Amino acid sequence: MGLIVGLMVLPFLWMLSTSLKAQEYILQTPPQLIPNPITLESYTGLAERIDLVRTFFNSAFVALVGTAGQIVISAMSAYAFARLEWPGRNQVFLLYLTTMMIPAVVMVIPQFILVRNLGWMNTYAALIVPGLFSAFGTFLLRQAFLTIPKDFEEAAFVDGANHFTIFWRIIMPLSLPSLATLGVFSFMGYWNNYLYPLFVARRDEVMTLPIALATLQAGPRALTEWNMVMAGSVITVLPILVAYLLAQRWFVSGAISSGIKG
Repeated sequence: MGLIVGLMVLPFLWMLSTSLKAQEYILQTPPQLIPNPITLESYTGLAERIDLVRTFFNSAFVALVGTAGQIVISAMSAYAFARLEWPGRNQVFLLYLTTMMIPAVVMVIPQFILVRNLGWMNTYAALIVPGLFSAFGTFLLRQAFLTIPKDFEEAAFVDGANHFTIFWRIIMPLSLPSLATLGVFSFMGYWNNYLYPLFVARRDEVMTLPIALATLQAGPRALTEWNMVMAGSVITVLPILVAYLLAQRWFVSGAISSGIKG
């Protein structure tokens, strides 16, 4: 286990080490894991090359709003599939799940055409709205909702509660582990998304971190300044790490209870 942990952590340590090196020490032989001397010039240089505050805000805003929206929409649709009785429910759910077999890259062009026709180019709506509807999120939460005993709902109906009250005050609080699991997956998806924002967010005002970091490749004289690239990667990884640590206490139990273990 220690060896496996070391293999998993080593790339992150090397990324952090490279971000703290000056340009002339990156390709030295033999390589040094602990930089000597340690410098922050790659971070200051990164802030000069790109609008770091703006791009970080764009990524954070898109990821947070998109995650919240995806959780709400997935939870409402999962409740309809798990708790409401209506004709063709199982068939519609099966059809909905088949959309997971469509590669995301295939959907980029149709989504781009739709966004362009709606006049959403270079807006936050273009970056957020297409990702709000998730078949995976609906499946994950439906599986979690099915594990909640119906006795709670029956008692609530007796007390005069309606479906919205049951959904908001009973189902959602009892599904926090699964909601946290979906939140982590959704946040990572929005935060790391590169291909689709490359089509619809071409202006600096809405550019996200992955797109901004891509501009650092092949800089002056076609040489990539890897210390700046690694500094940007460190900044990109930190929010995901924080999000996982905050949701860690619910993440594992939510993954197991929703049936996506293994």
